[in-house]
Amino acid sequence: MEEVRVFPLTCAVQHYAWGKVGLDSEVAQLVVGGDPVAVVEDGQPYAELWMGAHPKGDAQIKDNRIAQTTLGEWIAHFPACLGSKVKDTFQGQLPFLFKVLSVNTALSIQAHPNRELAARLHAQFPEHYPDNNHKPEMAIALTRFQGLCGFRPVEEILGFLKSVPEFEALVGHDAAAELRCGAGDVAHAGQVLKKCFTRMMNCEKKVFVDRLNMLVKRITEEEAAGTDTSSSNGDLLLRLHSQYPGDIGCFSIYFLNHMVLEPGQAMFLGANEPHAYLHGDCIECMACSDNTVRAGLTPKYIDVHTLCEMLNYSPAPASAKIFPCVRDASDPCVSLYDPPVPDFTVMRIQVPASVKQYTVAPLDSASILLVVEGDATATSAAALSDVTLSRGTVLFISANEGVALHIASKSGMNMFRACCLL
Repeated sequence: MEEVRVFPLTCAVQHYAWGKVGLDSEVAQLVVGGDPVAVVEDGQPYAELWMGAHPKGDAQIKDNRIAQTTLGEWIAHFPACLGSKVKDTFQGQLPFLFKVLSVNTALSIQAHPNRELAARLHAQFPEHYPDNNHKPEMAIALTRFQGLCGFRPVEEILGFLKSVPEFEALVGHDAAAELRCGAGDVAHAGQVLKKCFTRMMNCEKKVFVDRLNMLVKRITEEEAAGTDTSSSNGDLLLRLHSQYPGDIGCFSIYFLNHMVLEPGQAMFLGANEPHAYLHGDCIECMACSDNTVRAGLTPKYIDVHTLCEMLNYSPAPASAKIFPCVRDASDPCVSLYDPPVPDFTVMRIQVPASVKQYTVAPLDSASILLVVEGDATATSAAALSDVTLSRGTVLFISANEGVALHIASKSGMNMFRACCLL
């Protein structure tokens, strides 16, 4: 029945080992909120909630009046639901994958290829790079969220080369000296940063493990003696080493910005941007791809050569990596996170406690709505019956369909909506 064009979804959960465990995980809490009969296992990690039509985690349709069982199948039958521009631009596919992540231990040092490199990697190594699409992505903090993102300003890296001799030994004295000499020349600094980072990442295993053990021993002793270890980034180094002992990625903290996002703050990760998520819960939206080039803090396939060649080596402060949201001119409840790629936009919808009737506006794009906080009854001509919304509800909204909310919660509502604004 094509007339049902707004319907709830049951979304795939990924139990990757780095995820928060049991009900400590925002993902698990949302799953239970959206489905009261769902069972959360205490010792099981709940790492990612996938809201979309990716073949590795296609959402199930929670409406028995619809013949198709998954969102991907339904879109294939009714591609007009995407909106005409989205359907034509993205060949009848939903162009984004919407996620919630609950990170307990660090994810790998990684970057995502641009379209050209993705096509090349997929052709050469399909077992490691499963599709030919780019994968720009954006993370929006739900709780305090820590990550690494982009190369630090050269002055900060030089500071660590001076105060962490074990780090300088891996980069090499000559490369470190070259970085000092060219610090003022931005174009030259990028070339030298590439040289320094590549040299470190290609160190012989015995050499970097010895240096890492020396550094861990020194910082542990300094901390025991009550010495401030911030000039060596001591706390973060020990935390990463406890999670990934003997991993070269531990040294990446001296090259990359340490980001701490407060709830509602975001970072956008374009092609070739080095990054790693460290801890916390976030909303994530990305182009519909699974291509990741990794080089540390992971048991997965590592491709150091490709990563070192592809990275954006432009140094910039952590503050420059925070992606700004803008208030929607037509709706004061909506903040827009609109990145410089066509594949996706995320809206944060915060309805204050004083508002009891709210309309989720129609868009010329299919969208997916996640309720993070609040309770409401949703009505839409395209739903045929009311849908109860509560924490964890995920709703698919076809293009050009609006949804009226009758809000029951006393504290308002907090929702996120992924869409494609061409």
